[in-house]
Amino acid sequence: MTTREARGLAATETEEASIASYLQHNPDFFERHHAVLTRLRLPHVRGGSTVSLVERQIEVLREKHSALENKLSELVRVARSNDVIADKLHRFTKRLLRSGSRSNAVDQIEASLREDFDAFHSVLVLVGDHTELSPRRFVRSVKADDPNLKSFETLFTSGKPRCGQVRDSQREFLFGQEANDMGSVALVPLGEKGSIGLLALGSADRDRFHPGMSTEFLARMGDLVADALTVLPVR
Repeated sequence: MTTREARGLAATETEEASIASYLQHNPDFFERHHAVLTRLRLPHVRGGSTVSLVERQIEVLREKHSALENKLSELVRVARSNDVIADKLHRFTKRLLRSGSRSNAVDQIEASLREDFDAFHSVLVLVGDHTELSPRRFVRSVKADDPNLKSFETLFTSGKPRCGQVRDSQREFLFGQEANDMGSVALVPLGEKGSIGLLALGSADRDRFHPGMSTEFLARMGDLVADALTVLPVR
């Protein structure tokens, strides 16, 4: 490109910018110049034909309307989904309030996960000695210096639930013989920086627990479980 051509291109861009600026500051221009408006033709988005400026504006408005409708539908879907989860969490809370003891609370936690949340693969890992809890598949007690807990340090440090894929060693520690069947996992730390332990939920569905999902309800569930295990009497 020659210097003259470059200057011509720069001049054209400057003129276009000036025209765009003028029209933005004078939105009534076409009302005062109807003839110009009727002569303007724009390429049709979905074909090679042309349409008038007014027709193009109507088309743009329709597209915006359709996009807003889709967004509204998505918001309604999310709101309904949240209502369902909130109702399940409410039932979960009522179960814990009626449990009366830590042992019964653990039974209710397991039952609610299975019956209300369809979490058929879950495990409650508790740090320390919990002889008050009868041996069961759902609960596992480990010492604070158990080497298996080292792999969860990042989770405990964040203090926030995490969803998605986990290491093979973590999956095997949590789910044992069912480890290979777990396509996705949700990990919920319990207590300050996992001082109480963690709650793990597994699913054969790889998309059931994914990194992009909201963990707000999981965090609330974790708080309820932690409180139940610290406030309720042993009995």
